[in-house]
Amino acid sequence: MNVDPVRTGRFDRTRWGASAGLVTTASTLLVIGLLAGQTTAHAAEAPVPLGTAASYSVLGGQTVTNTGDTTLGGDLGVSPGTAITGFPPGIAGGATHEGDVVAEQAQSDVVVAYDDAASRALTASVSGDVVGQTLPGGVYNSTSSLALSGTLTLDGQGDPSSVFIFQIASTLITASASSVSLINGAQACNVYWQVGSSATLGTGSSFVGTILALTSISVTTGTVVEGRALARNGQVSLDTNVFTTPGCDMTPITTTTTESTTTTESTTTTDESPTTTTTPTPTTTTGESTTTTEETTASTESTTSDTTTTWSTDSSTTEWTDESGPGQYPSGLAGTGVSSGLGSALAIGVLLLVGGALLLVTLRSRKSRRM
Repeated sequence: MNVDPVRTGRFDRTRWGASAGLVTTASTLLVIGLLAGQTTAHAAEAPVPLGTAASYSVLGGQTVTNTGDTTLGGDLGVSPGTAITGFPPGIAGGATHEGDVVAEQAQSDVVVAYDDAASRALTASVSGDVVGQTLPGGVYNSTSSLALSGTLTLDGQGDPSSVFIFQIASTLITASASSVSLINGAQACNVYWQVGSSATLGTGSSFVGTILALTSISVTTGTVVEGRALARNGQVSLDTNVFTTPGCDMTPITTTTTESTTTTESTTTTDESPTTTTTPTPTTTTGESTTTTEETTASTESTTSDTTTTWSTDSSTTEWTDESGPGQYPSGLAGTGVSSGLGSALAIGVLLLVGGALLLVTLRSRKSRRM
């Protein structure tokens, strides 16, 4: 059999080119997948570093004033000012620092924390009144003032390390009896309010988080705060308030449903007394002949049915969310930091690389046999 060497050479070059293309494509996909996997690995929002300011319930820039029986769970301080009034009757659970080097260091740490919170990358924009909204962890930016006239809900989605940062260009004002509610593992220790001017918390309100205000903070009568009031340049005014220092509990959320049994018993009874029907006995006399119709008795007895149905449930579950959104990954790839799309690209790249290598081996073997 004659073989055209020109056609054979062209065919060999075509096959070599195809195999080289497969290897190149596979290598490219592998490199892109690995690089993208490194740059898009999941990184949760970190808490804002408070430094030594973390021990303070209230820290003012110029003065701190108080009216009534305010109770602070942590330290009380002011710097560079030196005036603190209203303690007593107010009570600070920690130390009090009036313009000393300890308060100066805390103020320096507040500046660092303020700048850190202001520099975080935006998750979503908020504006006006945030009443009635439910927000997951993230960074929320308002280009002007922000208000709260009712309840704002912060949803940890089962993750106790969820961080909530509010960047507010102007003022923060909450109404009387307003509140910030935490659900599904969200914690006050991870909530921060970076305020570009001043903050005012309404009468009898319930507030959560650390306020980092550029100027001043006013906490009005009866307001309860689970967090901190840290003012850089102005004063902090208090009036019969309660401050508690938020702690962080990193224990996963577990919900247990106890065993419950429901029994339904159905009984149907049809009069268990026998029913008797008696027909009178007529007598007809014709001469000496007498005809008697015998007494007939019919009895009907009833039956009783008793049906019992039982349902039993016993479940114990641990709640973990698997939200596949920006910066999050399905649970199967969470430990690798690689998304499902990148995983597919890597898999295709490996298959192409193996296929190209096999093709190269086959071509070399055939070429050796021809030689």
